[in-house]
Amino acid sequence: MFPNPGARIHRRKSAGVGRSCSRSEPRLLAPWTRDGRVRVQVAGVAPLVSGKITEMRVADNQFVRKGDVLYVIDPFDFEVALRTNRAQLEQKAADLQVKQVQSERRQHLSNIATTAEEQQVFAGTALQAKAAFESAQQQLAQAEINLRRTQVRSPVNGYVTNLVIGVGDFAHQGTVIVSVIDSDSYWIDGYFEETKMARVCIGDRVEAKLMGYAQPILGHVATVTRGIGVSNAAAGTQGLPNVDPVYTWVRLAQRIPVRIAIDQVPAGVPLVSGMTATVTILPAAGAARPDRLEAVIAAVKARLADVFDGPPGKADCIPAITADRGRTESLPVEVEEPSLTPGQINPDLAPGMSVSPRNR
Repeated sequence: MFPNPGARIHRRKSAGVGRSCSRSEPRLLAPWTRDGRVRVQVAGVAPLVSGKITEMRVADNQFVRKGDVLYVIDPFDFEVALRTNRAQLEQKAADLQVKQVQSERRQHLSNIATTAEEQQVFAGTALQAKAAFESAQQQLAQAEINLRRTQVRSPVNGYVTNLVIGVGDFAHQGTVIVSVIDSDSYWIDGYFEETKMARVCIGDRVEAKLMGYAQPILGHVATVTRGIGVSNAAAGTQGLPNVDPVYTWVRLAQRIPVRIAIDQVPAGVPLVSGMTATVTILPAAGAARPDRLEAVIAAVKARLADVFDGPPGKADCIPAITADRGRTESLPVEVEEPSLTPGQINPDLAPGMSVSPRNR
């Protein structure tokens, strides 16, 4: 008997439809979007002091840890300022010691040897010397901190990116010249059509496939953006609303950003900010997996119901108040070292001054 070519064609078509339904089953059952982007926080590192760069300790795309030195600013001027302020502090300390001893002596003299006015003058002079000493202490502390700031350090763990500076360049205070990608802050933004948002809930499991990589990234829905830009929000002439006319028969759904927290990254899949991802909301863990044909029929019915009746919302799917405040981070703060007393700065000056000449 001759083989029936029509039967072979029918079997091939059936197999092709089955494979197509199998591949599209997750997208039919749950919201998905091809408009996903890998995002990351970037720390712009600006020096807190100005000066010429004398040493570079990193290269472009190098991984650094929090606290590592990125580059060094010429410390000579700041070392001179530190030594100058230290000498001024010693001078103010000696002056304070003398003024305090003079004031104490006047306070113990009788009315025959001194007057109340003279006691007030010496007491006021001692207070002025104390204020000058405390001011010198603060100036010395500022000089010490400025010297430490000549070593510019990374505030985060991550990768140095777009490095275009080198030895000899001048670093201006407050101007960002080095950027560090925070390797601990990657996330994925999935831009879902508003018609699919009724089926997107906080905590849902998510699968994200990057272009060029077969293995997916696993995560969960962390937050949903509560506002996007509106073109009609800008006021027109005379402060009246500026409403653009709509000429299209089909209204395009707006896209809502959904932040996806990354839970697992497959080995060999690099995270690069800006990469494109296909984001799919997965069913709950442990949920019963229906038959493929039944799943396709249920998905078609759900889509038709969405068109005619609108998608049903879920209670407490996206809470009105978010209790999770996210990750708390802080940078080390410059701490002033304990200040020395005048007696500690000039230990050989005060004892001889407080002893009466008759007892020497």
